Amino acid sequence: MFDAIAFGSDEGKTLKCQKHGVSLAEIELLAQSTPLVAPDIAHSQLEDRLVAIGEGTEGRRIFVNFIFRQRGESRVVWPVSARYMREKEFLRYAKTGT
Repeated sequence: MFDAIAFGSDEGKTLKCQKHGVSLAEIELLAQSTPLVAPDIAHSQLEDRLVAIGEGTEGRRIFVNFIFRQRGESRVVWPVSARYMREKEFLRYAKTGT
């Protein structure tokens, strides 16, 4: 679903995602499905950030904040943070996109 060729990350971002229990494999699985994607206006001062929400493994709802980066000719999805969502929070995002 994400318009990119690859996934990138650095140790700090990987640890930040894993701190909340979300693996890079789950983020990639989410990206290959049909997540709800919206701009993250509140965090886009220095670069355009986006958020994606959808289901990960075992049907758990995931929130991913990410950017796109260019790596040579390739567009790369770069997760900034990821975490599991509570059901009420997921329903609010699904309804309003905010």
